[in-house]
Amino acid sequence: KKININLDNLTDFLGIPKHSHERVSPNGVGISTGLAWTEQGGELLTIETIAYPGKGEVMLTGRLGDVMKESVQTAFSYVKSLEFTPYSYIQKHNFHVHVPEGAVPKDGPSAGITVATALASLLSKRPVKKDIAMTGEMTLTGKILPIGGLKEKIIASYRENIMTALYPKANMKDLEEIPDEIRKKMRLIPVSTIQEVFNYVLETKQSTESNRRQVNRRQEIGI
Repeated sequence: KKININLDNLTDFLGIPKHSHERVSPNGVGISTGLAWTEQGGELLTIETIAYPGKGEVMLTGRLGDVMKESVQTAFSYVKSLEFTPYSYIQKHNFHVHVPEGAVPKDGPSAGITVATALASLLSKRPVKKDIAMTGEMTLTGKILPIGGLKEKIIASYRENIMTALYPKANMKDLEEIPDEIRKKMRLIPVSTIQEVFNYVLETKQSTESNRRQVNRRQEIGI
């Protein structure tokens, strides 16, 4: 018996899709996109951060495991040591770090640079550039360590049409595992320090102000 398989009946044979093609939050001020490994393959990992009046504490939500919690604390300590904002501001505010899809447990150190980027963006008020994803563990002094599952993570970025991805320089040897057609179409940037990450992914203050003026100008003329 001949069976015709098409887009209309594909789920009858393969089941519902295992990967969502909707980003929880696009990159912006305090929001960054990471890459995670799962048993089903790679996935996007959104990091959201906000500040509110408090005493300099950090709250973590999103069903995070112990290793990931420590990774967030490391990123927070490092970003606090930078001069993105007066320390008095940090002392008078609490910071909430959330990883959406709270029913899904998450763990591991490879979101370190993604968390640091979101926090640096929040404190500096510099948006994270759109359509960039990243993965990498970071140390307390800002060095970036290798991670696992690079192939699956890069494929996830490609699948979600995010064509620029940052990864640890120590993982360059793993690039050969990524299909050639994906490697050739994507911009894969190796990084070894978190400052390199910030330089790549945070909008400059000049461009941020320029964008704001353009928006204000459009509002003035009724666009």
